[in-house]
Amino acid sequence: MPKRSFSTSEKNTLIDIKTGEQITSAHSPVSDSIRTLRKAHGWQQKELAMKLGVTGNAVTNWENGRARPDLNLLPALCDIFQVSMDELFGRPLPAAKKSELDRMFDLLTPMHQLAVQQLTETLLKAQRTIRPMTRLTYVDRPLAAGIGDPSDFYDVTEPIYLASSPLVDAADFVFPINGESMEPVYHDGDMVLVRRVPSSSELKPGSIGAFMIGNETYIKEYQKDGLHSLNPAFPTLKFTEDDHVYLIGQVTSKVDVSWLPTNDERQACRDTEG
Repeated sequence: MPKRSFSTSEKNTLIDIKTGEQITSAHSPVSDSIRTLRKAHGWQQKELAMKLGVTGNAVTNWENGRARPDLNLLPALCDIFQVSMDELFGRPLPAAKKSELDRMFDLLTPMHQLAVQQLTETLLKAQRTIRPMTRLTYVDRPLAAGIGDPSDFYDVTEPIYLASSPLVDAADFVFPINGESMEPVYHDGDMVLVRRVPSSSELKPGSIGAFMIGNETYIKEYQKDGLHSLNPAFPTLKFTEDDHVYLIGQVTSKVDVSWLPTNDERQACRDTEG
C-alpha cells in the first residue's frame, strides 16, 4: 500500500489530513498584524474573539491565513488594537504621519529595534498586572478601642486602596480589629469592610455592625436586646435610652490580604492622586 503523503511543494497550501484536500492559504500582512497585535496586548485568541463577537475559530483562521476578517470588522479591529488601517495591513505610514518616536525607532539598527520591542512587551505585561483599585476610608483606630466624641471620628481617618470588586466598591470604611470578642470569625489584627446604611432600621438582627457607644468603638452582632459578641466569654452590651449609641455601618467582609495593593499598584494610585 503506498504511503500517504501530506506534504506539498506549493507555497501557502495546506493539506486537510482527513480529506486529503488542498487548502490554499489566504495569508496576507493583516494575518501577521492580527497575531502580533493580539500577542502585544497579552490576549488569547478566544479573548479577541469575544471582544469582536466572533468565534475563536474565526480568529485562528485569520491568523493562519485561511480566511480574512469581514470588511465591517476592520474598523473594530483598529479600535481594539488602537492602530490605523495602514498599520493593520502592514503598510508603512507616510513620513508626515509618523511620530517622533516612530522616526527615532526607524533610525535604530535591527538588533536595537528588537531590544526596544522586547522591552515594550515587558512593560506592557507589567502594566497589565496592575489591577483597578478602589479608594476607601481607613479609620486609624481599631474597633473596640476608644475614639472619643463622634465628631472626632473623621480626625482619625486616611485613604486606603484595595483591589476593586463589587464587595470592595460597595464599602465605605476599613477598620482594624482589636481583641478576641468576635472570635472565631474575626481575629485580633484583622481588617474589615464597613458599609454605611441609611438608618439603624436597615441593620437587621443577626447582622454584624460597627458601633460607637460613649467613647468606645465596637464590632458586634446586633440583636434587639443589645450587642452580642461571637465569643461566648464576652458579655452582651446592653444600653439604656440615656446611652449614646451610634451605628457606623454594617460589616460586610474581612479584608483579604490579596486585596492590598502591590508596590507598583500603590505607586500607580499615588500617581493618579498627584
